[in-house]
Formats: sequence, structure tokens, C-alpha cells
Amino acid sequence: MTGTIYKSTGSWYNVKTPQGKDFKCRIKGKFRMQGIKSTNPIAVGDVVDFELETKNDEVTGVINKIHDRKNYIVRKSVNLSKQTHIIASNIDQVFLLITLNNPPTFTSFIDRFLVTAEAYVIKTVLVFNKIDTYNEDEILEIKYLADLYRKIGYECVGISAVTGKSIDKIKDLMKDKVSMFAGHSGVGKSTLINTIEPGLDLKTKAISEQHMQGQHTTTFAEMFDLSFQAKIIDTPGIKGFGVVDMEPEEVGDYFPEFFKLKQDCKFNNCLHKEEPKCAVKEALDKDEIAFSRYRSYLQILEGEDEHYRTDNWDNE
Repeated sequence: MTGTIYKSTGSWYNVKTPQGKDFKCRIKGKFRMQGIKSTNPIAVGDVVDFELETKNDEVTGVINKIHDRKNYIVRKSVNLSKQTHIIASNIDQVFLLITLNNPPTFTSFIDRFLVTAEAYVIKTVLVFNKIDTYNEDEILEIKYLADLYRKIGYECVGISAVTGKSIDKIKDLMKDKVSMFAGHSGVGKSTLINTIEPGLDLKTKAISEQHMQGQHTTTFAEMFDLSFQAKIIDTPGIKGFGVVDMEPEEVGDYFPEFFKLKQDCKFNNCLHKEEPKCAVKEALDKDEIAFSRYRSYLQILEGEDEHYRTDNWDNE
């Protein structure tokens, strides 16, 4: 039988067949994906083959094959820095939810996420949530950020999951696609999904005032079928986002505005740091490239942590 992974809880997987039947499945023995050092060999979104077995009158499945993935998105494993954790696979697009201050989402996090999505050829839409809570200055900050990323080529949408502003636009973008919702804990992923599809009734939690961080409400990624011909993958809140398996000379290729200028650099292998006649550095000096983007690029290039808790919006 063939089906799609809808939920992974570590040792068991919820698999749904094209006919809409659900089966609880497990992996038999060790299951390793060739070329991927991952803490989880199977992810939500994977298409798998499985065989049914009956034990104590309970029918379960044993997964014996994973179909080739169209794409997948990974982050560094929390405990093992050399390993990765596959967040989800076979995704048409990602909605990255961003909040200005409750909790703060800094450009270093946004840029790392975008670089990873570019590397795995996944379209990303930047969703600025909670715009009903911002004052005039904060709205200007959101507009500045949206303008910055639109110029690079990313679609940006300002929404309020509470008031319903621009929710129809999000739903239109989701039709006939598998979409993943991502962002820090507390940015409002579950609230937004509940607004889009009230029948799901996902759990939500308030922001921790002491740390201005969200409390985790989603512990495992899970896919849902929606009522308007769309599928959504809800993911656990991502605290940090480490870029993995990227050579220094590749990093600039995943910054679209850098990649466009690459051919104008004097050296083919230009890292856009100290090299003479670097088109990227020249564009930076002319304010044609945002300093925040260049800073994120250097952080990734030098293998630094993103420092998103100590970052400063005033320096953007």
C-alpha cells in the first residue's frame, strides 16, 4: 500500500492513503536515507509504501520504502550539531510567520530561513502577523521590512489572525498546494490555522511575558487536509535556524540579490568580503543591498550563531 505521512511522533507515523484511509505505521529495523545524516529518517509529507500486519486484533502498518522526495527543508538538530532534522518534505511553499516584538523575529533568522528554502528550491511567502497590535512606528518598521524583501523578489503579506485581515489572500495562495507554516513559537501559527480552518481547533498558548517568547504548542509536525482543496503542515516553533551542508562559495548564490551581481565581480570565486572590484560590496556601498542582508550573509559564511536574541533592530 502507498500513503503520505501526516504525522510523526517519533516511533509511530500516521499514514493516509489516497482513498482517505488512516493507518498507524512504524519502521522495521534501522531505516537510513542515503546521503542524509538526519535524526529522523521519515518526515511529514513523505510518500511511503507499507505493509499491513495484525497483532492482538490491531491492524498497523510497517513502512518499507520511501518514495523520492521533490524537496525537503531541514534545520540543525538541537542536540547533535552535525546532524540535521528534516522538518517536512514535498512542500509547494512555506509561509514564514514574522512578528516584530511579541515575540521578536530578527532579520538574521528570516535570512537563514530564506537561504535554506532557496537551497532546497522552496518558495517562501513572508507573513507579517499581528499587525493589529502595532503602533504607528512599528507599522512603519513592518512596511520597511516588507519593502526590503519585496525588492529582492519575496512575496510579503501583512495579516491579523485575530481580526481576519488578509486571511482570504493567504487562503487563495494555499489553494491546490501543500503549504508549510513556520516561525518562532508564539508568532501565531496555530491561531492563524484556526482562523483559516476553524474546525481544526488547534491548541494555542499565550506569550510568556518574562521572555517575550511563545510557548510550544505543537510538538510534532502534522499535515491537515483543509476544506478548500489545500493541505497544510503545521510545525513546532523554531527557536534558532542553523544553515547546514553549505560550502562558503555557495552561500551567496542563495541570496538572490547577490546572485544577480555575481557575474559582475572581478573574481569568479568572489566571497564578497575583501576582494577588489566586488559588485556586491559596491552595491552595498550604494545602499542597493540592505546592510542587514549582508550582515546575515557574513554570519552564515563565518559559521556564527544567529544571535537573534541580542540582535538590535535599530542597527538594521
